[in-house]
Amino acid sequence: MVVTRFAPSPTGYLHIGGLRTALLSYLWAKNRGGKFVLRIEDTDKARNSEEATQAILKAFEWLGLEADGEITYQSQRDEIYAKYIKQLLDEGKAYKCYMSKEELTQLRETQMAAKERTMYDGRYHDFTGTPPEGVAPVIRIKSPKTGEILVHDGVKGTISFQAEDILDDFVIARADGAPTYNFVVAIDDHLMGINEVIRGDDHLSNTPKQIVVYEALGFDIPAFYHVPMIHNSNGKKLSKRDGATDVMDYKEMGYTPQALLNFLVRLGWSHGDQEIFSFEEMIELFNPKDINKSASIYNTEKLDWLNSHYIKNTSNAELAELLTPYGVVLTSHDKKEILLDALKERAKTLKELAALVTEIVTTPSEYEAKAVKKAFKDAAFEVLEAYSEKLKANEPHLPTDYHALMEEVVSEMEIGFGKIGMPLRVALLGKMGGPNIDVIMAVVGKEETLLRIAKAIEKNS
Repeated sequence: MVVTRFAPSPTGYLHIGGLRTALLSYLWAKNRGGKFVLRIEDTDKARNSEEATQAILKAFEWLGLEADGEITYQSQRDEIYAKYIKQLLDEGKAYKCYMSKEELTQLRETQMAAKERTMYDGRYHDFTGTPPEGVAPVIRIKSPKTGEILVHDGVKGTISFQAEDILDDFVIARADGAPTYNFVVAIDDHLMGINEVIRGDDHLSNTPKQIVVYEALGFDIPAFYHVPMIHNSNGKKLSKRDGATDVMDYKEMGYTPQALLNFLVRLGWSHGDQEIFSFEEMIELFNPKDINKSASIYNTEKLDWLNSHYIKNTSNAELAELLTPYGVVLTSHDKKEILLDALKERAKTLKELAALVTEIVTTPSEYEAKAVKKAFKDAAFEVLEAYSEKLKANEPHLPTDYHALMEEVVSEMEIGFGKIGMPLRVALLGKMGGPNIDVIMAVVGKEETLLRIAKAIEKNS
């Protein structure tokens, strides 16, 4: 059974790259009928944030990525890590290093002056003397100094690391007893049954050290898939300007969970020419072996296109619910079907859709100068007053009813349709543009339409 995990550090928001890693791990576990677990790597007590942890959980809830079983918090597992540190010390696979900070600094300065790679020189590797006073030791693992460490990666192939080039006896526990990242990751992955690890290739340099820990403790090594980074259109690392922002900001901007997940799964992975994937299709079709070896490019236009697709194909009842957080309450509006059918083709995001709805259901307080100059000329007010009289004498309900009354005015006054359409649009919205005016009138109703016409004549005549 495949067991994958997502293991964020709660030191900041969940960004788009982290979310993609979580999604791919989730999809692969579900594809294989396995488990996807969530582990919060909160051993860095100085930088951890409970707010960041809650933000991660909130993002998972919004996106529907439900972890299997209880969430694991590394901060609650100190006794477990201490047990394995003691085991390695007892077996002679790790040792106490009494090198002071001053000595370590001096060593690095000497190596840099000699243009050598800075690394610990192993001076306490076989130490049997009397420990120096006043120095709390760190614990270092005995790493191989020769040979190669092979990482069998499902995306990049087999990668060879020369031990002498990348490894010293790295620290597995600090002087205060706190275990280090590469040590606890290997232990937790083993104890949690993680047998396939999908993560960003910025973690690739950590993998040889983790393999050293696995082998020292006699643990099986999981399968690795290191996913290339997401770049902007210039091939550079994503910045906040490009989209490397808090995942929950995408909700605030009006993106749907379906669009965001569909967008992310296509960053570096494909299935033929297919662009639109349901969540069920993602699970069915995804395989990490099909991930591209090169970096993927973040494309806002692609995300907008996907989002507009999902908005267009969402039921009006569901759309009304989705618009509520943006200050638009349509759930009990008797014309929401007409309104949303007219507007959802025009919006790329829920936020845009909410603005379009608000624009229609709110009486305009201002009128664009250019629109007024273009629409309210010649006999425009006379035409509007004639249409008002038609409204008062009838009980229109549907867009077709309002349109029929407009046609009557056009016929009786022997004018072109633009002579009523343009001034009526500006009276209704305060500007040019927008959906069909008969739809607007059907949505706001007869009385509101009459009110807006009267107000437009009063303010602009």
